[in-house]
Amino acid sequence: MVDPVDAQILHSLQISPRAPFRLISEVAGVSEQTVARRFQALLRRGVVRVVGLVDPAVHGRATWVARVTCRPDRVDAIAEALTRRPDVSYAHLASGGAEIICTLHAPIAEDRGPDLLPRRLQRSSGVLGVDMSLLLHPFHAPWAHWAGFGPPLSAEAVALLTAHESRPETRPGPSPGTPVPPKEEDQPLLAALAEDGRASHARLAQLTGWSTSRVARRMETLVEAGTLYFDVDLLSQRLGWNLQATLWLRTAPAHLHQVGSDLVHHPEVAFTAAIAGEHNLMCIVICTGTQDFYRYLTTSLAAITDIDAYTVSIRVRHLKQAASLINQGRLVSYSGGG
Repeated sequence: MVDPVDAQILHSLQISPRAPFRLISEVAGVSEQTVARRFQALLRRGVVRVVGLVDPAVHGRATWVARVTCRPDRVDAIAEALTRRPDVSYAHLASGGAEIICTLHAPIAEDRGPDLLPRRLQRSSGVLGVDMSLLLHPFHAPWAHWAGFGPPLSAEAVALLTAHESRPETRPGPSPGTPVPPKEEDQPLLAALAEDGRASHARLAQLTGWSTSRVARRMETLVEAGTLYFDVDLLSQRLGWNLQATLWLRTAPAHLHQVGSDLVHHPEVAFTAAIAGEHNLMCIVICTGTQDFYRYLTTSLAAITDIDAYTVSIRVRHLKQAASLINQGRLVSYSGGG
């Protein structure tokens, strides 16, 4: 299992992705040099990446959850094509390798052009079926993240990190409301943050040709506008948590918000959202193995009595995170994906 110090570093980053090593060292109870060395080791191993992302709503796109059933002889080619698309994220194979589950960014209306990915998928000869669900509402309880890899941080540690996280440029997750489109001049800054969301102002100034003060001001403006947010890609299987499942849940509309809000606080849960489809909630659960998953289903999930029905898709191969490809069991940037 993951080293306790590494677990505290990873949990700290989930709360405040751009928290300085000095602050994380206070939380972890080790030196700043130890935190920096441990983080770089996790980075080199492909376990974690911190990235800056642009909210797809900037471009008028919503988030969809797709379940793509494929012919066995075509699934690898279709999966490879999907993972290389910038409008597709969080892709993996499930159901024994016959199903691709992914999130994609596309407009809700059909009059935005003939090359919409959902339409292309349905025309593909290797695709047997496509089930599309619109993601309506992700549940982002304050600083609730997947923390199954170790004991939760103390209340004092969380307070330290959340005080830093409240600064606009460090806030994780998209802001509510309609984001403001970036300017053309922002592209070098956004590209640099997509590669390394923890890049210093000095490093970003080198890459953009701006002054450090201009970098700081522009990052703050973009985050405040809802354009830019920070996320942590984490490869749980490299930490010993080898079973990931997507739960498709159904509950009455009157209970939808409460059930989603309850689920997001479970330490095994990495993501929960309300969706528009046959089921109205999806939930990604990470466990060490089958017995751990069975325990979760029969205890924590079973305690939520307003869940009326569920089905399970077990991940068999991880393909893509929000801003990373998975190459030979490591997180890599799109440019380094081979």
